[in-house]
Order: sequence, then structure tokens, then C-alpha cells
Amino acid sequence: MGKGDKRSKRGKIVNGSYGKTRPNPNKQKKHEKEKSMKSKEN
Repeated sequence: MGKGDKRSKRGKIVNGSYGKTRPNPNKQKKHEKEKSMKSKEN
């Protein structure tokens, strides 16, 4: 657990990757828009 651990948040920050522990902010915003549009339709 630390900077070398690819599954930890700190490791993802150091590695520059995204995943479950560190979601991509751009993808998260897009997903929220889709979710809100679906709720408006119903």
C-alpha cells in the first residue's frame, strides 16, 4: 500500500491512471448528465 500500489488511490495518482478507487472526473460528469436525463424522462 503506497505509491507503488496500483490499486490504491495514492498509487493511481503517482501512476496517472483512473479506476474504481480514483474515478476519472471527466467520465463522472458525463455519467451524471446521462443519469439526470433518464430521471427527467420518467
